[in-house]
Amino acid sequence: MKRYINKFANEVKSALSNLPTEEIAKAINILQACYERNGRIYIFGNGGSLSLATHWVSDFNKTVFRSNLDKIPRRFQAVRLPSTESEITAWANDVGFDMIFAGPLENYIQDIDVIIAISSSGDSENIIKAVEVAKKHKVPVIGLSGFDGGRLNKMSDAKILIKTDKGEYEIVESVHDVILHTMTKYFHDYFNSLIKNEK
Repeated sequence: MKRYINKFANEVKSALSNLPTEEIAKAINILQACYERNGRIYIFGNGGSLSLATHWVSDFNKTVFRSNLDKIPRRFQAVRLPSTESEITAWANDVGFDMIFAGPLENYIQDIDVIIAISSSGDSENIIKAVEVAKKHKVPVIGLSGFDGGRLNKMSDAKILIKTDKGEYEIVESVHDVILHTMTKYFHDYFNSLIKNEK
């Protein structure tokens, strides 16, 4: 049992030691620019990736400014798509599962926004359709993918690819979670330093 646990931990460590740091930095710069122009961040994914998106929105909208709620009047606006579970079933049942992200995104998207698309395979059709919506509106795409990156990696402006063998969802999703937490912590520390320097 210990050998099995250590094997998985070492696989995750290996993936973490090979992070695409330049692409993560590019993603952070894209998010910073979105904040400066008062745009929104739309994030989405399937299955475990949807859970990551939901968790990140909860963290990002609250954690970044938690120490300075009364000092910074404007905040990030991160939105998970679809925003409700009933929307997922409505789009899937009435239009098609391939439109559960693209449909809501088309309702809201503006050229000042950013999207974060999460897909371990990089080839989920509903993810690709939403990325196509973003491209149509000339909105930057931050893509978190795994395996060989698929179409998502090729279409993204910030290409955050965790290279693994096909089907290694547990490793990819674990590392994606670390990257999303890194983004949150970066901006928390960034705004804290701005407040300190103003004193």
